[in-house]
Amino acid sequence: MSTLLTLYWQRLRRDRWRLPIWVITIGLLAFLSVTTILQTYGVESSRAEVLRLATATPAILMLRGLVRGPSEGAFTFFALFAFISLLAGFMSTFLAVRHTRAEEESGRAELVSATSAGRWTPLAATVVHGFVANVLVAAALAAGLTVGGLEPGGSLVTGAAAGAVGMAFLGVGLLSAEFISTSRGANGIASALVALAYLLRGFGDATGKVSQDGLTVTAAWPSWLSPIGWGQQTFAYTGNRLWPIALPLALGAACIAAVVVLMSRRDVGASVLTGRASRAYARASLRGPFSLAVRLQLGAIIGWCGGGLATGLLAGALGSAVQQSLNDAPSMTSVLRALIQAQGTSMTQLVISVLFEFAGVLAAACCLQTIIRLRQEETAGTAELILAQPLNRVHWLASFLALGAASVVLVMAFAAIGAGASLAASGDTSGAVTGVWQSAADQIPAALIYLALPAAAFALWPRSTMPLGWGTLVLGVMIGIYGGMIGLDKSIRDLSPFTHTPVPSADGTDWTDGFWMLGIAGALTTLALLSMRWRELGTA
Repeated sequence: MSTLLTLYWQRLRRDRWRLPIWVITIGLLAFLSVTTILQTYGVESSRAEVLRLATATPAILMLRGLVRGPSEGAFTFFALFAFISLLAGFMSTFLAVRHTRAEEESGRAELVSATSAGRWTPLAATVVHGFVANVLVAAALAAGLTVGGLEPGGSLVTGAAAGAVGMAFLGVGLLSAEFISTSRGANGIASALVALAYLLRGFGDATGKVSQDGLTVTAAWPSWLSPIGWGQQTFAYTGNRLWPIALPLALGAACIAAVVVLMSRRDVGASVLTGRASRAYARASLRGPFSLAVRLQLGAIIGWCGGGLATGLLAGALGSAVQQSLNDAPSMTSVLRALIQAQGTSMTQLVISVLFEFAGVLAAACCLQTIIRLRQEETAGTAELILAQPLNRVHWLASFLALGAASVVLVMAFAAIGAGASLAASGDTSGAVTGVWQSAADQIPAALIYLALPAAAFALWPRSTMPLGWGTLVLGVMIGIYGGMIGLDKSIRDLSPFTHTPVPSADGTDWTDGFWMLGIAGALTTLALLSMRWRELGTA
């Protein structure tokens, strides 16, 4: 028992910043969302109008959740639960991989296994750590909803459901770490499964059966393939059913049992899926630093471009569906414009522009990962081998910066292709089909900020590259994209680059803020390149 407690304490210490940030963010998001919803939609008739718009436009349900009535609690559950569960899923998978496969990859797991801890105590400590983390998330969510003014019973059910979904994905993350030999690959597979669960839930909600009054939806079968969909079946605030919580908990337990079986059959550091043998000699195309950067990041870039394409397809389908809904019910135009908070241009173009903000986030994450890979090459010691060749470090950094900028353009191009194809398939011949390229270009300046800022951190303060990069991106998304929903003051929301992305209007698109962001990105990039001339390499 003392060994288990020691290893658990070690995990707590390693996550002494990450875990509180996750928990506090989720609790604050719940509290601010409730207070904003009660202020903006305090009258039940206004909530009912929004829900009828959502059920009349199934694509909206892809982004929100399951409609179960216009009460304050049910409306908040519809607006918030799926997104909170997505956050809990990412938190749990990252935690699982960080304390299992990443430890094996670094060699620390083998050292710990050589002690009295053996192979099973570290796994048990990780499971306990993940369980406590999800209990804290559940408590923070329930507290935020209750303090915000919602009924305590439904808030507790909501928190328990989100915590159970997190436990399911903790098991998924642990199982992914058994199959893939690298932490990057395991994180990629686990994150893709979390996103898939979110999409399955959304598809099931969007294709569900709508009641005659348009205020409730019975989810279709795809939602039952998703742990997030299982959590929604608790019907918090309206039914408060507890039995669906057992489903994600059972999935998590089954994954952990499978992990125990697989660990008993493999060596430390090995994986179920083995990589293919490497070439004896590198291809001629790998002779330059840019081509090497492409080789290192190609898989990640393809994945982010796929996400951009999917976002574009969804944006085009949603824009076309919303316009059709408004044609059938013109009275809802003012409601939807209030939700989007924009005036003066076609509703299709506005919806696409809003959803392209999410494609911009994908582009920002893609270029940020390029700089993080640069830092990982340095800490692994491979950068020193590369720079021992006739290659200066400024050229090395510039190659990755060029790749990061190109990846931003590629992700947004795929988003534009997806939106254009979706609109064309729906028969939309409006200017929105050509306007999608303008909307894609509008997101590039904000994304480039998340390339230049971590690059400057890499050159000036290398150890801050990863936490500063991901931290500023998450913060930018929270206050820039969701800040209006949770009632943040405009002066705070203006700190996010995503608040300043150009938005089309009847008078055209104002690119003033876009040019400012390009200037800031250029200044930070110049600072990074100049500072790199004098910085020493290190592995810490």
